[in-house]
Amino acid sequence: MSTKITLDVEGMTCDGCERHVGDALAAAGLSDLEIDWRRGFAAGIDSGSFDLEKATEALAGSSYEIISVTTPVTDAGGPAVGGDADYDLLILGSGSAAFAAAIKAKDLGASVAIVEKGTIGGTCVNIGCVPSKALLRPAELFYQAGHSPFTGVDTTADAADLAALVASKDELVGMLRREKYADLLDVYDIDLIEGTARFTGPNTVDVEGTNVTADRFLISTGASPWVPPIAGLDDTGYLTSTSALELTDVPGELIVVGANAIGLELGQLFAHLGSKVTWVEALDRIAPFEEPEISAILRTHLEAEGATVHEGATAKRAGRDGDRVWLVIDVDGRTERIEADHLLMATGRRPNTSGLGLDLAGVETDDRGAVVVDAGLATTNPSVWAAGDVTTTPQFVYVAAASGNIAAENALRDAGRELDLRTMPRVTFTTPSIASVGLTEAAARDGGHPVVTSILPLDAVPRALVNRDTIGTVKLVADESTGELLGAHVLADGAGDVIQAAVVAMNYHATVDEIAAMFHPYLTMSEALKLAAQTFNKDVKTLSCCAA
Repeated sequence: MSTKITLDVEGMTCDGCERHVGDALAAAGLSDLEIDWRRGFAAGIDSGSFDLEKATEALAGSSYEIISVTTPVTDAGGPAVGGDADYDLLILGSGSAAFAAAIKAKDLGASVAIVEKGTIGGTCVNIGCVPSKALLRPAELFYQAGHSPFTGVDTTADAADLAALVASKDELVGMLRREKYADLLDVYDIDLIEGTARFTGPNTVDVEGTNVTADRFLISTGASPWVPPIAGLDDTGYLTSTSALELTDVPGELIVVGANAIGLELGQLFAHLGSKVTWVEALDRIAPFEEPEISAILRTHLEAEGATVHEGATAKRAGRDGDRVWLVIDVDGRTERIEADHLLMATGRRPNTSGLGLDLAGVETDDRGAVVVDAGLATTNPSVWAAGDVTTTPQFVYVAAASGNIAAENALRDAGRELDLRTMPRVTFTTPSIASVGLTEAAARDGGHPVVTSILPLDAVPRALVNRDTIGTVKLVADESTGELLGAHVLADGAGDVIQAAVVAMNYHATVDEIAAMFHPYLTMSEALKLAAQTFNKDVKTLSCCAA
């Protein structure tokens, strides 16, 4: 009996590599070869004579290495895979989690279809990460042009053309949507079914009146902006994180309700373009899930840029008077009415599970509507997995992609893989930006760790001094008994790049002494991590440059 074999092959860098690897696999007994050096992928038909040892020997001494070998999809404890169903895996949604799952499933030799009722690509590329950052960067540069910190270099900023910026953003979004999503359907031979999907039972899905069958299902329908019930809000014509990115005129004044990542990013975007921004945060501080030192410094900075910040403020009523919107808030024991040209509600996102028929499928959701999954992304239905923002996992695109990959392999091969969030970083793209990984000081103490911390002001970092930009801090959280790094928290220019070094360190359970002993290039912001590690034992302000 003939069997399709797939292999992960490292070291291929060109079309010639494909030929060399193909010759070795053919000599080892595979026929009908398909090899893609970009994907590190090879596949062929084994008629019973394939010899992995012979293939490995043929590649010995070359730069190519067979990393793994996969046989066809096998049963994972649910309905049989590879039977009479239309597909081995049917995916609801077409974002990052969906495509990561689809690509993994195709590499495993499965047949796959994606069902999408709207625009292909999901949140990140269409209305989230890509468009927001495509506007945040020029807004930052525009603001910097009018606020040069360097003596002898005078710069000015006239007026921003928001309509032109939005058009440029839309062009970039269209290109990435095509190249990173739509074009991959043909590359991987993934079917796209357009329409609304709904479970009609534990193992059946209806798409616009057509029954589509599969052996396994993956729910990856994402999330949408959510707003709390506020009296009069529906009559204000408020903005969400989606519609705010479509404005073509800079608001003179803007109220932003919510000062977590989305609210901070979008509020500062418009502040940098010239809006007078007022933030309203219901919790006791902005950036409420970051270290309090970071929240305090960032608030001071935003206020220095001209913004107004209300913390511990509850929105009670909203309305519109002509071209102006108003919001009544309770703050500091008093009631205050604030007005602006626009009201942006940045109060979080809720999973897109309404109308999916999850009750008919026996798929449990929590009180927010999120699909409940275990560490392997399995739901309460043994035929259904879920990944991405629709689940109870953190709503980050890289978490969604990792989850989709894991879910597909678990669904199709019962691989037993689990999503490990211990070293998951998060970044808020403000100026300066916030980046964190691991435990906060409070979470570490709550977890029973004996905790020791270091806090490094940015004016102790040579790169920040050279940049004339010392707004920020680095805080490290370590286990006092072992010295192991438990968490790293950075407020600084380039914090999102700096944090990756901490991610790697935590992945290998490095101690702060080991981090301090590592080479860090001078006059980079990454040196702040070394200096913060040294701060546990030394006053770095009394050290010479690069002193160990």
